[in-house]
Amino acid sequence: MDEFVELWIYLSSTPLFGLTATLVVYVGTQAIYDRLNHNPLANPVLWSIIAIAVFLLATGTPYPVYFSGAQFIHFLLGPAVVAMAWPLWERRAALRRGWLRFVLAALAGGGAAALSAAGLAWAFGMPVDVLLSLVPKSITAPVAMGVADKIGGVPALAAVFAVLTGLAGALSGKSLFALLRIGTDEIGWMARGFALGTAAHGLGAARSTQVNATAGAYAGLALSLQAVLASLIIPLLI
Repeated sequence: MDEFVELWIYLSSTPLFGLTATLVVYVGTQAIYDRLNHNPLANPVLWSIIAIAVFLLATGTPYPVYFSGAQFIHFLLGPAVVAMAWPLWERRAALRRGWLRFVLAALAGGGAAALSAAGLAWAFGMPVDVLLSLVPKSITAPVAMGVADKIGGVPALAAVFAVLTGLAGALSGKSLFALLRIGTDEIGWMARGFALGTAAHGLGAARSTQVNATAGAYAGLALSLQAVLASLIIPLLI
């Protein structure tokens, strides 16, 4: 038993611990997700977060120790986001023709997301700093943190709200689109992807990419437009 404890202490203090734990958990949840025919409720990101959080709490492992290894995966987020530009490049002719419509749709969607969040926070009597942290909830987490910091919100809280919003969109998107009778032809996939990227940023774009290439491409476009427009407009308005 003592040897096992010593081994655990050694493994948990090495950078490979966080990296290995993240990969093992995600591969396992992805396998379950595939087995359940990509059921939204089995979203591997959601269950990976839950599993790792429970594991860290159960073992008493500090988050900085875990992240010292997981940061290698975190670094790959940058190249992954940049890679979303390739599907858009393949559709550059359509983007040229409809660029104004995409910008207006992004403004409308982003405005609805920010105003509805602020309205709900105000209606429930939340503190001002919480309200301001909710406003950028539909922007990808790193940008949401920067926007929240500029407008008087709490960056860490904004990141939590952004992740929860992304998970909510990834889990509910399929059912909502079916309820609204949005089709699965080329135009339908474009609308689904753009809507999910607008409302649920990176997690919505990842979900869209898993389902359909066209949806993934336009979700990436919406994600990018929200990051640029919101980071410029929200601080100016507030």
